[in-house]
Amino acid sequence: MPISLDTNDVEEIIAHVKAIAPSFGGINLEDISAPRCFEIERRLKESLDIPVFHDDQHGTAIVVLAGIYNALKLADKKIDEVKVVVNGGGAAGVAISKRLLTAGVKHILLVDKEGIVSSDNPNLEERHEEIASLTNQDNIKGNLQEALKDADIFVGVSAPNVLKKEWISSMNDKPIIFAMANPEPEINPQDAKDGGAFIVGTGRSDFPNQINNVLAFPGIFRGALDARASNITDDMQIAAAKGIASVISDDELSVDNIIPNVFTPGVASIVADSVKQAKSE
Repeated sequence: MPISLDTNDVEEIIAHVKAIAPSFGGINLEDISAPRCFEIERRLKESLDIPVFHDDQHGTAIVVLAGIYNALKLADKKIDEVKVVVNGGGAAGVAISKRLLTAGVKHILLVDKEGIVSSDNPNLEERHEEIASLTNQDNIKGNLQEALKDADIFVGVSAPNVLKKEWISSMNDKPIIFAMANPEPEINPQDAKDGGAFIVGTGRSDFPNQINNVLAFPGIFRGALDARASNITDDMQIAAAKGIASVISDDELSVDNIIPNVFTPGVASIVADSVKQAKSE
């Protein structure tokens, strides 16, 4: 049931959601910008006994992880050995970075408009303090171009045309590019391939490999409700990503087919079963 709130105030949003929560089995937060989204979700999860899930953060992160699982199969690379650059320090970028870390990625650089996020930056924003402590362990400095050197994967949740095709050549062999800014991606897919990209995904339906969070949240909530879960854990989210990835069989897997289409039948059921199984474990 969609419920729109005519307010941007943190306290009002929290109060409204808490007041209506007894009528629902779960709360899916949508279109709340950073940094407000972090506090709203945290406080609602602390105070409610039903799942609270911010789709723009975690739904996006789950589908990105699903695409990476399949892209790494084709690239013949291991998730704990790749270097990932996430461009965009908002809600989605932070959530993607955290999800990749819990999935086994060891080396992540998060880049915002000021450059590579680093824990020793005296001007570090408060909302980036936690993720800065988890990423960029060598305190690398520089801009996106510097961050991409020897990277295996670029994940963009930022702005149009910020990735130059010339920079892709500095990445490792078989670079994977997820340029998800909408409606204009960080780089045109053909330009990315001309620059040497092995696999390209975007947020758009008119290009191959659409990274769309609608693949995640219906099945996640179905599984959480079936399992009578009080929250949606990291394990449940990783299980959802693996479920989405499994929809594409090894025979169907190709550089232009690493993620199911949003209209692929059965995705929600597979995700729900994966989430329910992870909860039982």
